[in-house]
Amino acid sequence: MVILLVAVMTAGSYLLGSIPVGLLLVRVITGKDVREIGSGRTGGTNTLRAAGPWAALLTVVGDMAKGFLPVLLARAVLRTQGVESPLVEALAGLMAVIGHNYPIFVSFKGGAGTMTSGGGAVALWPWVFPILAPVGIGAIALTSHASVGSITVALGIPIIYLIRALLGAGPWEHLIHGFGTTVLTLWALRPNIQRLIEGRERRIVLRVQPQPARVSSQQHEADRYNRSQR
Repeated sequence: MVILLVAVMTAGSYLLGSIPVGLLLVRVITGKDVREIGSGRTGGTNTLRAAGPWAALLTVVGDMAKGFLPVLLARAVLRTQGVESPLVEALAGLMAVIGHNYPIFVSFKGGAGTMTSGGGAVALWPWVFPILAPVGIGAIALTSHASVGSITVALGIPIIYLIRALLGAGPWEHLIHGFGTTVLTLWALRPNIQRLIEGRERRIVLRVQPQPARVSSQQHEADRYNRSQR
């Protein structure tokens, strides 16, 4: 019975993580497809580019909830069976991030998983939030690069788990969530890391960035003809 519950919770965590919060919000607010804007991801940073700060804030909250809820649900369901399993809780949080990054509902094209990783981490140990939130926000404020904040948080989560485990204050199983989500986030941010190294990474701005209008080939030819007659 417990094995069946674990299988259901693992699959459910992936499906919950697959809900494309940013894509849905941008489509409702602007009618656009966030995957065709900026980085093409569905997370908070690209939602900010596409629909502004309020949409980005709601996306961040929704993406964190996608990591937070599976851990709580796994914990609650297992307790009904008289079982405590940090391993299953960590796997539930990890599967939610896999769902966010590779969502089945939108052709497996999602985000980088930073907020969903953070939500799961908070559910595993609430003090993660007051420790990492100021660090991540500070990294963004200092560099104006959202990707730097994401990288900082991604690296910080397993470090916190490791310190807690070494001190005997937390389970070693949480490192499965920590290292797994770090790999997922850094893998998704490969293009950003390359641009950071080359000094070409986009800076974050708190406004909707105008998208260039598409010009048809016929209009382009007409404009060129008009210019040639001047």
